[in-house]
Amino acid sequence: MRCLAVLVFACLLAMPPAFAQHFADPSVYAGDDLMTRERQYTQDGRLIVDLELVFAVDVSASIDEMEALQQRRGHVQALADPDVISSIQAGGHGRIAVLYLEWADADFQRVVAPWTVIETEADALAFAAILAEADFVSGRRTAIGAAVSNSVQLIESNPYHGIRRVIDLSGDGPQNAGPSLPDARAAAEAAEITINGISMQSERQHPFRPPVNIDVARYFENHVIAGPRSFVLPSRTHEDFVEALRRKLIIEIAGLFPEEMTDKG
Repeated sequence: MRCLAVLVFACLLAMPPAFAQHFADPSVYAGDDLMTRERQYTQDGRLIVDLELVFAVDVSASIDEMEALQQRRGHVQALADPDVISSIQAGGHGRIAVLYLEWADADFQRVVAPWTVIETEADALAFAAILAEADFVSGRRTAIGAAVSNSVQLIESNPYHGIRRVIDLSGDGPQNAGPSLPDARAAAEAAEITINGISMQSERQHPFRPPVNIDVARYFENHVIAGPRSFVLPSRTHEDFVEALRRKLIIEIAGLFPEEMTDKG
C-alpha cells in the first residue's frame, strides 16, 4: 500500500492544475461515500469514466470448467483488491466501467456480466456476485478475432466515455477459427482501443482436451495485443493469474507501462 500511495501521489503531482484541483476539491464528492465523486457527462449524455474495460475470457475446448471458474474467481479477487480499488478512486474521475465476456467459437460470444460502473469496493463485490451466479457454458474453437471484434463493438455501443479504452484478453492458445485476427486488431487500433493479454500456459493437461504446444505468451505478443501501451503478462497457475490480473488492472487504471509498475514496486 505504501508503494501505491507513493505512485498515487506522484500521479497527482503530474496532473494538470485543473485535474489536481478537481481531485482535491471536496465539492466534487457526492453521497455518503467520501471517495465517490460527482458524475460528469459528455454533451451526448455519456458518463465519463477513466477506463472502459472488457474482460474477454477464453472458454474454448482447451479450457475446462475448473479453469474457467478459476478465471472468474481471479477477476473477482483482482477487482476487490484494495490496491486496485485505491487506483480506481485515485483516477481523474474516480470510476471505471467493466464488462465480462466469455468467448470461444465465432458465434459463441457470451456476456456473463454486463457493463458495470466500479468506483467502490461495494461496486466490485456486486459485479463479483453476478459472475459467481452465472452458469458455465463451454465452447469449442478459439476465435480470437471474433472476440476482439465483439469487444470493440461492446465498447463503441455502451453509454460511457472512457479516457482510455482497453480489451483484456485472456487465453491459452492460438486462433483456429473465425474471422481475421489481423483485421480485428486493425479495427481496434483504428478505434484507439488497446488490446492487452494474459497468456495461460498451464502444465495441467486434461486427457480429453486438445493440447497446446506453442509459447502462448509469444503468440499473444506477436499476434494479439495492439496499441502503443499494449503488453502481455504470462501465468501458469491460478495464483499467477490473480497476481498478473491485479498488476495489469493497476497498470491499466493508472495508465502506466509495465516497466513503470515494476520500478514503483
